[in-house]
Amino acid sequence: MAIAPDTTGPRAKAAAAGGPARGAAAPAAQAAAGVAAPGRTVRLRGGLDVATLVGLAAAVGVIVVAITAGGSLRAFLDPPSLMIVLGGTLAVTTASFSLGDVAVAWRNAAAVLIHQTLDPKGVARQVLLLAEAARRAGPETLRNVLPELRGEPFLHRSVTLITEGLPPDAIERMLTGEVEATAGGHGKSAGVLRRASEVAPAMGLIGTLVGLVQMLGSLSDPSAIGPAMALALLTTFYGAVLGNVVLAPLAAKVERAAEEDALVKTLYTIGAVSIARQENPRRLEMLLNAVLPPGKRIQYFDREAPRVGA
Repeated sequence: MAIAPDTTGPRAKAAAAGGPARGAAAPAAQAAAGVAAPGRTVRLRGGLDVATLVGLAAAVGVIVVAITAGGSLRAFLDPPSLMIVLGGTLAVTTASFSLGDVAVAWRNAAAVLIHQTLDPKGVARQVLLLAEAARRAGPETLRNVLPELRGEPFLHRSVTLITEGLPPDAIERMLTGEVEATAGGHGKSAGVLRRASEVAPAMGLIGTLVGLVQMLGSLSDPSAIGPAMALALLTTFYGAVLGNVVLAPLAAKVERAAEEDALVKTLYTIGAVSIARQENPRRLEMLLNAVLPPGKRIQYFDREAPRVGA
């Protein structure tokens, strides 16, 4: 049930007068009113993923320190062992999926190291400002902000569907389908990395068995026992490090990035459907807060809505 808007209070008067809005999304509302605005309306969070890089570097550093403290780092370098673990992991993972899936998974894994995401609170404020502008002047006025939204393709498509007059149910089906398809793609990439993290230790064990067989077959030749033993032990070491220190954390990062992306797109979908239905923005705020995590919920109309003289 929509809540009737307050048409007498100072906030309503300020909104009707086109007063300045607070928050990162203010330029979008200004553009909706026909005022020029900068290209980005919601601040990007992230950039270089320091947590991932520091975590991986710390894990590798601890291992290297432990190796150098008790011996030589060169003793842990064995090309045949690396070939078995790296090549075997890639081959078995590719056999489990496809070349395209594996390539996309590695691209997504590299992307999480430079991951940028939109702030959910800023997204919610932006959606509310667009809803207020559409409620005051009609959904067609949102055509004015389309050039400002090209930096966020999903929001640009959402607003385009609104301005083209599509039914709200059709908008909801289209946008929800896109969110699910994107989430499915990220889920498959995380699955590829999870599979690789499981295969790597197994390939290490296979290399160990190969080394043991070679060692037992060369007991009469003492000079061949050392290389065979190195192959037997180092493949297990490489497999454990690759699977648990590198691949498993990257899979978790891809899953988290997918969740953040799905949350932002869900907020845009809720806002687009609500604007298309011409619902009260206060009701939209409640719908957005129902999706946002507790620590990210907003109180736009109680604390952040434009005031006279702001």
